[in-house]
Amino acid sequence: MVLTESKVGDLLKKVSLLKQEIQKVIVGQDEVLEEILVALLAGGHCLLEGVPGLAKTLMVRTMSQALHLSFRRIQFTPDLMPSDIVGTEILEEDLVTGKRSFIFTKGPIFANILLADEINRTPPKTQSALLEAMQEFEVTYAGKTYHLDRPFFILATQNPIEQAGTYPLPEAQLDRFLLYVKIGYPSEQEEIRILSNTTGSKKNKVEAIVSGEEIIQLQNMVRDVTISDDLTAWAGKIVRATRPDTTTADYVKEWVRWGAGPRAGQALILTAKARALLHGRYAVTPADIQAMAYPVLRHRILMNFKADAERVTSDMVTANLLKVIERPKAL
Repeated sequence: MVLTESKVGDLLKKVSLLKQEIQKVIVGQDEVLEEILVALLAGGHCLLEGVPGLAKTLMVRTMSQALHLSFRRIQFTPDLMPSDIVGTEILEEDLVTGKRSFIFTKGPIFANILLADEINRTPPKTQSALLEAMQEFEVTYAGKTYHLDRPFFILATQNPIEQAGTYPLPEAQLDRFLLYVKIGYPSEQEEIRILSNTTGSKKNKVEAIVSGEEIIQLQNMVRDVTISDDLTAWAGKIVRATRPDTTTADYVKEWVRWGAGPRAGQALILTAKARALLHGRYAVTPADIQAMAYPVLRHRILMNFKADAERVTSDMVTANLLKVIERPKAL
C-alpha cells in the first residue's frame, strides 16, 4: 500500500507521541528507550542487559500499552522447557462423537511483544526455541508450521551479576539480536523523580498511540529512508575493520579474536535508517551510524583473553574505530 504524504506525516507525529507516552511512566533512560524503539521500527529484536530494579519489565510493558499490542512475559528458569515457550499438544475429546484428537495449544511466544526475562538462566535447549521465531517469525511443532502475528518483537534481558549457574548465549544466537542494549543507573535527579512518582497513590495512565498495522507501515517506511553511497561505504569499512585478518587498526589486532560478520553491516544501516525516521528525517546522517554502531557491534565483536584480563570491552574497540576510520566529508 502506497502511503500518502499526509499519512506519512501522521505516522511520524505518532512516533514522537509514542515516546512521550512511554515517558509518562519511565523516568530518564532516553537513550535506552530510543534504541528499543529503533529495534522495533527496524523489525529486529533486542537484548537488554542491566541489574535488577532498573524498570526493564516496566519499560516493555508500558511500550506494549502505548502500542496497543499483546504482551507476554516469560521468566526463564533452569527447568523451563521449549514447550513452555512455543506451546504443546493436548488430547481433546469431542463430547458429541467421543472422538479424540490432539489440539495444539499456543504458548506465550504467540504475542506481539515478548519479554524473555533473564534468558541466560535457562539451558541452551530452551534458549534455541526462540531461534526460529526470531529469524523466521514462525514456529514448527509436530511437523506443522504456525505463523506468528506481526509485528513480532522479542526483548530478552540478562543480569550482568550473579553469573554462577547461568548459561551464556552462544555467539550464533547473540547475532540474532539486532541490538545489544545496556541500561545503567539513573542520575541523581532522575532517581529522585522515580522515588516521588512511584511511592504515591497517583498513577499515570498510558494511552494507546500506535496500532500494530501502523507499526508495520513504519517498518516498511524504514526501508525507504535514503542513505548515501559514501555513508554505506563508511558503515562497511567500520564493520570490516573489526576483523583482525582484514583490519589496519592495531587496536583491533591486539584485543579482538573475531570480528563482526556481514549481518552487522546490514544491522548498522537498517538501524541508522530507523533512527533517522524516529527523529523525523528521511535521510541517514553520520550521527545515526555513529550512535547505532555501539549497540550493533557490542555483541558481535569477540574479545581475546588478553582483552578480558585487561577489561578492554567491545565498546572501546568501536570507539577507537570511529576515531581512526575517516567519516565522509561531503554528503
